[in-house]
Amino acid sequence: MNVKSSAGRRVAVAAGLVLALGCGVSAQASATGPRTISAKTYDAAAHRSGGTAAKAATIAACSQDVLGVSAVKEPADSKTARHLLLIVQNAGDKKCNLYRHPLVRLGADARTTVPVIKESDPNPGVPVTLAPGEEAYAALLVSGGARDEYEAKSITLSLQGRTVGSSAGKPIDVPMPAPTLYADDGQLVTYWTTASGFALDFIMSK
Repeated sequence: MNVKSSAGRRVAVAAGLVLALGCGVSAQASATGPRTISAKTYDAAAHRSGGTAAKAATIAACSQDVLGVSAVKEPADSKTARHLLLIVQNAGDKKCNLYRHPLVRLGADARTTVPVIKESDPNPGVPVTLAPGEEAYAALLVSGGARDEYEAKSITLSLQGRTVGSSAGKPIDVPMPAPTLYADDGQLVTYWTTASGFALDFIMSK
């Protein structure tokens, strides 16, 4: 599998970073250093949340109140926007937990959320814990070459709560990495992880 390196991605992330404030979502730029994404080399321990279920229970679920959210194309110079990397950053002053995977809807008229790739869970049953300033990622396949293609002009992301079926906060409008996405019923998303290359491995060959 050949996943192109995405050095200097911070510039793209800075342009699209959104900080959810209370009931609304407002744009916020982030001026930090470059990040290199590699799907082949990553610290195997990096994408583990670290800690037991008991420790996780003392940490609040991440919500739109504390997260900055963006989406970038993979690779960055791709002419299409089939492969996306969803990025969230803890902009708060306390640790928070991301549970399972993002609930994504492509387009305002999407009938269901994007199906998850079950084998992409890096540490089943354990949430991803983000300290202030840390990031987590989920890879999104917009179209898998299936039928029923449609135009999507929005991406909405909802966060899951501690218990299955619960939610954490309100849906978040993700800045579009392209004016229009051409989605179909082959779309897929991965579980949250702190290793971007690990997530991208599951979609880049599709």
